[in-house]
Amino acid sequence: MTDPIADYLTRLRNAIMAKHRVVEVPASNLKKEITKILFEKGYILNYKFIEDGPQGSIKIALKYDSITKQNAIKSLQRVSTPGLRQYAGYKDMPRVINGLGIAILSTSKGVMTDKEAAEQKIGGEVLAYVY
Repeated sequence: MTDPIADYLTRLRNAIMAKHRVVEVPASNLKKEITKILFEKGYILNYKFIEDGPQGSIKIALKYDSITKQNAIKSLQRVSTPGLRQYAGYKDMPRVINGLGIAILSTSKGVMTDKEAAEQKIGGEVLAYVY
């Protein structure tokens, strides 16, 4: 597999389109950090790290609106790919849906959102847009 982050986002996207409640993805430290950000920002209901075997997995409970049955995540978009890395400095941080969505960045101080990186005045690789 050449791009595990794209695979992670595709598994989430497919589970949302199929209206699944829970999706299980192979774990890595970067995927765990992205999952924590999605939970903190309210895009997923819950998550659980399962340590079985050398790699482990992440179980993610997806969040749906009780009335309209719409998912909290409208779009998951991969930005930086292994063939074309996308970087942003803190002054030219991308704005997703005019500030309503989040951009997930990999910085020298860990994985964080665009707003957190701008507050700390650090840039990094733009991994994904979520709204």
